[in-house]
Amino acid sequence: MRSYNTKDWFSFIFLVQRSDTFHKLWPLMLGIGLYSGFIGWLEVEYWKLAESNYIRNINTMHSMLGFVISLLLVFRTNTAYDRWWEGRKHWGSLVNNSRNLALKLRSILKSEEDHAFFRKLIPDYAAVLATHLNDKETGQQLFDDLDLAIDHHKHKPNQIAAQLFDRVNSLYGQGKITGDQLIIINAEVQSFTDICGACERIKNTPIPYSYSAFIKKFIFIYVLTLPFGYAFSLGYYVAPVVVFIFYVLASLELIAEEIEEPFGDDENDLPTRKISENIRRHVSELI
Repeated sequence: MRSYNTKDWFSFIFLVQRSDTFHKLWPLMLGIGLYSGFIGWLEVEYWKLAESNYIRNINTMHSMLGFVISLLLVFRTNTAYDRWWEGRKHWGSLVNNSRNLALKLRSILKSEEDHAFFRKLIPDYAAVLATHLNDKETGQQLFDDLDLAIDHHKHKPNQIAAQLFDRVNSLYGQGKITGDQLIIINAEVQSFTDICGACERIKNTPIPYSYSAFIKKFIFIYVLTLPFGYAFSLGYYVAPVVVFIFYVLASLELIAEEIEEPFGDDENDLPTRKISENIRRHVSELI
């Protein structure tokens, strides 16, 4: 996730960032600009349809469709942001639960060996979960660095959670923790798996295909019909106007696509790596 100053208007307006949608859309924008200029030339210069009321009335259709497409895009961006914010809340819960578990274990356990085990494994869960959700082939290196006894062909966060549960139950069997303390600690460890499942639900359940495809087709058809209605009033200026309208509409869709899956490495995704590093630092301070 990119860190920025919300009050720095200059960088927002005049600087083009790597993640700016302009980089992804400029080939389409160029093609639509040429298409719009060609349609304007055909209608005004070649076909000479400037006096046709039927063609001029296309503007009325665009006014109605513009309202509909605005509602669709508002719903689309709100839905995508809800998914992004829900993912951030789950990772916030993981931070709080890791701290609470570390606080309780520090007070309950007296052995330095037990402290060292949980001081390592609690933040390891967050680091492995970040890599698991990112779904890239960087996991092998991370797990080798963590020096964990993990089967790379199985669900990795579950394996760490199982090690935590096994150690807690072993401590109970050894009489180092009471039954009441076991219940409290087990609830904290169980919350890790609940958070993992919630994040997997966000990652593995994208917006329905038909809805996403309909919005893209709607935007494309809407933009392609714009030159037919506005060429008479704008002349050749219809090309930059249509390009700008396409840029705004398509950019909203691209931004929604990016933030609806918040566990990647894009600049607008959640800083899961940084959060896991903070968990490691905080747990090391507490235990």
